[in-house]
Amino acid sequence: MLSELEGNIGYQFRDKSLLERALTHSSYANEKWKNSLTSNERLEFLGDSILGFLVAEQLYRQYPDHPEGDLTRMRAELVCETNLARAAERLGLGEYLLLGRGEEQGGGRSRSSINADAVESVIAASYLDGGFQAARGIVQRLILASAPGERGGNADFKTALQELVQRKKNQCLTYTLLEESGPDHDKTFRVEVSLNGETVGAGSGTSKKRAEQAAAEAAIDRLFPGER
Repeated sequence: MLSELEGNIGYQFRDKSLLERALTHSSYANEKWKNSLTSNERLEFLGDSILGFLVAEQLYRQYPDHPEGDLTRMRAELVCETNLARAAERLGLGEYLLLGRGEEQGGGRSRSSINADAVESVIAASYLDGGFQAARGIVQRLILASAPGERGGNADFKTALQELVQRKKNQCLTYTLLEESGPDHDKTFRVEVSLNGETVGAGSGTSKKRAEQAAAEAAIDRLFPGER
């Protein structure tokens, strides 16, 4: 089973136990061994730093004419939970996770935070197994393949909208949660964004943050067509 995942990742581990550890959620470790240190949490800690460094290095080399602020924004877009969860979905990573019974029943395999953490853990595991070359290859394939230019598919639409409306003085953006529906493990949120009290966009998502991003994207399309 792990060989299928290795094929999806594009890297074969010499030490399979590292990959197994990267897939072990704390709920499973606590349930099976009563020891959270056997979970992927420490790998996640390491992977977060490795991912941040490799993305920053690539952006620094790829965009020599971009100022620090642009590079910071692009790095944030690439390493955010939403983007990492997308990478996990492309891998089918959720199928391979080791979860405790409660987390399994609560829909943990599709939870963005768990999947994003597992991506960071896999990156750390590859680094420990094969060094920076192995980790860099995985980051290139999973994360940097979707690197944004000026504004890409992973753009922070809330920030973009704020920057656009601030071209004029005294502009006020407000996000309002309109609706929250569905069970706890599979909720849908609907949010609207108003500019100076007038509704300019609305959107839905599996979290309030995603719904706000969708609303901001709709507002940009309405108010500033062609500027993203």
